[in-house]
Amino acid sequence: MSSWPLLSLVTFLPLVGAVFILAIRGEQAVVSRNARYVALWTSLITFALSLFIWFGFKPGTADFQFVEKADWIKSFGISYHMGVDGISMPFVLLSTLLTPLCVLASWKMEKRVKEYMIAFLVLETLMVGTFCALDFVAFYMFFEGVLIPMFLIIGVWGGPRRVYSAFKFFLFTLAGSVLMLLAILAIYFAGGTTDIPTLISQGHLDPQLQIWLWLAFFASFAVKIPMWPVHTWLPDAHVEAPTAGSVILAGVLLKMGGYGFLRFSLPMLPEATHFFAPLVFTLSVVAIIYTSLVALVQKDMKKLIAYSSVAHMGFVTVGIFTITQQGLAGAVFQMLSHGIVSAALFLVVGVVYDRLHTREIERYGGLANSMPRYSLVFMVFMLASVGLPGTSGFVGEFLVIVGAFQVNTWVALLTASGMVLGATYMLWLYRKTIFGALTKPDLKAMADLELREKLVFAPLIALAIFFGVYPKPLLDIMGPSVDHLIQNYQLALEAGHLPSLAMLLH
Repeated sequence: MSSWPLLSLVTFLPLVGAVFILAIRGEQAVVSRNARYVALWTSLITFALSLFIWFGFKPGTADFQFVEKADWIKSFGISYHMGVDGISMPFVLLSTLLTPLCVLASWKMEKRVKEYMIAFLVLETLMVGTFCALDFVAFYMFFEGVLIPMFLIIGVWGGPRRVYSAFKFFLFTLAGSVLMLLAILAIYFAGGTTDIPTLISQGHLDPQLQIWLWLAFFASFAVKIPMWPVHTWLPDAHVEAPTAGSVILAGVLLKMGGYGFLRFSLPMLPEATHFFAPLVFTLSVVAIIYTSLVALVQKDMKKLIAYSSVAHMGFVTVGIFTITQQGLAGAVFQMLSHGIVSAALFLVVGVVYDRLHTREIERYGGLANSMPRYSLVFMVFMLASVGLPGTSGFVGEFLVIVGAFQVNTWVALLTASGMVLGATYMLWLYRKTIFGALTKPDLKAMADLELREKLVFAPLIALAIFFGVYPKPLLDIMGPSVDHLIQNYQLALEAGHLPSLAMLLH
């Protein structure tokens, strides 16, 4: 299959499934059933194809692999250019893994099932395309296109305040991305092309231009991650989104901001990145501590996990801007681990919400007595979230802290405090919901995990534990790309452009 256009197949196959679902006709019950099966099989085949890319990927090089390139708008130097390296490859696999799990988790959805499944398949195409695109125009189209199906998923299938949350999500992310579009245009006029590898290989842009470009990219990526103080859209979006929407939002969409920093800010704007690193450290530390404290006082299970996501992504931005081998590898690993663990935690909340139709923490208690299997699954992901050694959450956070110690001891210590605070609010949540006396009749009647739910959780548990015990496969994949990024960054700083940047600010 090495001669097949695998990246294009993985990217656009979900659209084929969406077209099939669109063509389904008949009675409502039959349409809904067929839409579920088409979405499930399409996403499973897409995941299988992405495994061919994973197993065919050569981990010893930083070059882009499985490259596909064709003229698109030749007169403007815009091409259809796809490829993956050690940083983007794991995110492609994460996107294709979570989509069939979301379809399974939504199996009992009854409202507009046909449109719901189409939205998720379109969303999968846009997510995979974002991580594969090697042309700025294609990247921007995929990156921004994600907003449309997620806006609909929140706004149509969400909770009581779904319209408000959907518009807040859309406006926050779109506002930052307008500035990114201006930055892309500026880079195009400066470099004469929109081809990302070509722009990286041409050398670095004028330092006086870099500061404005960096700020424009930062406006978009910081909202997407999201960083404090532009994080306020995330708790509302998570609370109102359906369970599967929260899974994709936390599992993949938040990672696009961190991926943008790694793909554009660091390699193309190294002087500006070096200059603004202290600002990012400050915002990240505030996010880790502040949102952890906010999580401690939450009454809604989803909102607590949403605030924990902001704190965990603070680890990611600290790791990225240390520009050290451990920090960068830890940041990428943390994004992947968070994509697995946070997605699973939202699924955990979805299980009890489907049964009791409330997320209020005070309504639960003593579930260990009536739902022992559920309690075990919840425990695994709770411990992975707090960074217990032996789980994937520990590896990423540990590497980030090691990288931060090489740059600034205070940043490392304050970042590490997030692990303590994280353990505090997650253990509190687990104690309130799982332990205690089982006194409420409706809780006694709640059924434990069914087969479909076990199938959803099984691969996530396996990955969280496997990569916690044996992180080598992921670290080997991303290692050469991380090293190449650091080498180019250091060469740029040695060129001595930093005084020009500092003078511009004065």
